[in-house]
Amino acid sequence: MSSIIKKFNKQTGVTYVYESESYWDKEKKQPRSRRKLIGKIDEETGEIVPTGGRGNRKKRDLTDIPEKLVPDRNFEALCMEQAGQIRQDEEEIAALKKQVMELTLSVDEYKRRLSKIEELSRI
Repeated sequence: MSSIIKKFNKQTGVTYVYESESYWDKEKKQPRSRRKLIGKIDEETGEIVPTGGRGNRKKRDLTDIPEKLVPDRNFEALCMEQAGQIRQDEEEIAALKKQVMELTLSVDEYKRRLSKIEELSRI
């Protein structure tokens, strides 16, 4: 058994129309319903305007893409250049991290020496 249900969305102010079908759920032992979106009601005419439904949107035709958005032949060369720059930056970062580690170790060594000098000066 199916019926038509109207559902008003307060946020958008649109009334959607669904086809509702009742069925018996054997596992839960309860009646359940399935809803399928039919469309929305046009406020001016009061008629139901069909919608694609959730997940049934039409795919865009690729010929509609403006030419300025289509990558040119230099795109691949530009990508390779950028990849090379990224590799250089990563190598520089690794070298800087190594320097930071060496400086941290030398600072720790100086702290140890300073603490020994302080201990000896107390004696």
